[in-house]
Amino acid sequence: MKPESIVLETASCGNGRKYETGNVPEAALRRFNKLRGDFAPLRDALLNHHIYNEVDSLGRLREFMQIHVFAVWDFMSLVKRLQRELTCTSLPWTPPTRARIARFANEVVLGEESDLGLDGKPLSHFELYLRAMDEIGADTSVISRFMAQINDGRHYAEVLEQMSVPPGVADFVKETLHCAIHGSVTEAAAFFLFGREDVIPEMFERLLKLWHNGKAEVPHFAYYLQRHIELDGASHGPWAREMLTALAGQNARNWERAASAARQAVSARIRLWNRAAAHLENQPRR
Repeated sequence: MKPESIVLETASCGNGRKYETGNVPEAALRRFNKLRGDFAPLRDALLNHHIYNEVDSLGRLREFMQIHVFAVWDFMSLVKRLQRELTCTSLPWTPPTRARIARFANEVVLGEESDLGLDGKPLSHFELYLRAMDEIGADTSVISRFMAQINDGRHYAEVLEQMSVPPGVADFVKETLHCAIHGSVTEAAAFFLFGREDVIPEMFERLLKLWHNGKAEVPHFAYYLQRHIELDGASHGPWAREMLTALAGQNARNWERAASAARQAVSARIRLWNRAAAHLENQPRR
């Protein structure tokens, strides 16, 4: 007998097209909703963190971005892990087993790795963030040295240990990369959803509200925030929910792993925000 299914919400792409997020087994959807409910207090703790009230001057924004840029960078390793698992990136090519979810993964890569900047030219969101840092005079030397050593083939953990990275950055990046590299695909999908796509729109809305004249004062930073609010809220978030539900299915062990990964992702972000907020409290509002 065909299992009962229910339609998740409709997702809207940045190009204006609409995609139905499809049918999922009702039992899997119940497991997802239970996880979402159990997870709500931790999610609320992240979204109500006091750091969103602290990034209220150019000086503090510079300090914040020098910390946050590492989270912008490590995000792409989660994206690439999912693309590698859910699409075909090897040769010779063969069709992906789940074309629908493969499309979602590729759309996320398109939006994150080659979006259009304020000048209408393609660039990654990481590069957009670096432009935003340059725009306000934030120091990009640490992340630039880090990237140079990664490009030379050095291990990220070794580089983080040897460099003077901002407070809390090394632990956060290590947790993200450990899941992206060593976690199961279900764990990576849960880390991606609950640690990023599900919370980023609301986190960034809180930051954007501090900059009432953001388009004039910090245009690239405001554009970066707005693009994530639009993409993650309208399309990437709904797609990520279907992706996780499809990958975990009705397997109890998968959902246990998803729950653990979700807690790790959000707890790591809260710890990063705690360290960042403590750092900002010692910075003048200028």
